[in-house]
Amino acid sequence: MKTDIHPEYQLVIFNDLASGEKVLTRTTATSKKTMEWEDGNTYPVIDVEISAASHPFYTGKQRIMDTAGRVERFNARFKGFGGKK
Repeated sequence: MKTDIHPEYQLVIFNDLASGEKVLTRTTATSKKTMEWEDGNTYPVIDVEISAASHPFYTGKQRIMDTAGRVERFNARFKGFGGKK
């Protein structure tokens, strides 16, 4: 392996914004935002929208989506598309 070309592999806290769960793990991703962990050390924090703690597949809970509104917007947007001449 070549030296001095690889990113730093460090401890980082991943913060799930949906569930509030935090996980300390190692990664090459970095962040300027920091947080103190349970062990008293300060680590960079990466906020994620969804993780296994909040994803419907893993939790068994589904979110209700506004599919009717999406269909209406689609139909309105492509109303005259592909019509016969």
